[in-house]
Amino acid sequence: MKIHPTAIVSPRSEIGRDVEIGPYTIIGDHVIIHDNVRIASHCVIEGPTEIGEGCQFFPYVSAGQIPQDLKFKGEETRLIIGKRNVFREFVTLNRGTAGGGGVTVIGDDSFFMAQAHVAHDCIIGNRVIMANAATLAGHVTIEDDATIGAYSGIHQFCRAGRYAFVGGYSVVVKDALPYARTVGNHAKCYGPNTLGLRRKGFSDELIKQIHHAFRLLLTSKLNTTQAVEVIRKELGGIPEIDYLIEFIETSQRGVIK
Repeated sequence: MKIHPTAIVSPRSEIGRDVEIGPYTIIGDHVIIHDNVRIASHCVIEGPTEIGEGCQFFPYVSAGQIPQDLKFKGEETRLIIGKRNVFREFVTLNRGTAGGGGVTVIGDDSFFMAQAHVAHDCIIGNRVIMANAATLAGHVTIEDDATIGAYSGIHQFCRAGRYAFVGGYSVVVKDALPYARTVGNHAKCYGPNTLGLRRKGFSDELIKQIHHAFRLLLTSKLNTTQAVEVIRKELGGIPEIDYLIEFIETSQRGVIK
């Protein structure tokens, strides 16, 4: 371990192998840091928090603080962070609340740019990108491979589906559809993110099928329920399309069209 002499590390924390903790950083009680984690100067990490191996924290990250929720009464809640995530300067990550399940969860291999905010009880998947000052309210779910643009805000209890792309400065008050470009204040859906899907390795044939599903959903004269039935009839059995249908049918706040 390389712990700077000005760092304050609680004896009630657990520190793994080959961990670096920079100057003036504070590690509180009940923080578990796994191997090969790099924490730069002036970070504050409070527990209960668990940090997976290989994560990087740049200066002034605040993780594991109590939620910004007036209903919070001091109950024990947690922040769980997976492996190989990068948190740039001034990122804030709050613990959960009893009313939201008690835990905020971040998966693996995600990138949080400067000033991004993850509020209480959020669930974030793997390989997610949150650009500068992207903000999640409480109880938000961001699924695998989604990108949230700079200065965007996502309302409580909303979701962003797999491979969703939310453009910068967007205001998202319903669920952002998977595979799609969702942009604006208030946000609208502009169809599949073709370039992004191609970069992620989607075949031209699969992208064509996703395009067809979105034409039925967004530009036909069918309502959402009717469009979903036609999509199921014409494209059902394709895993990516089945997931799109499930995402729409399980939405609690409705999807952005």
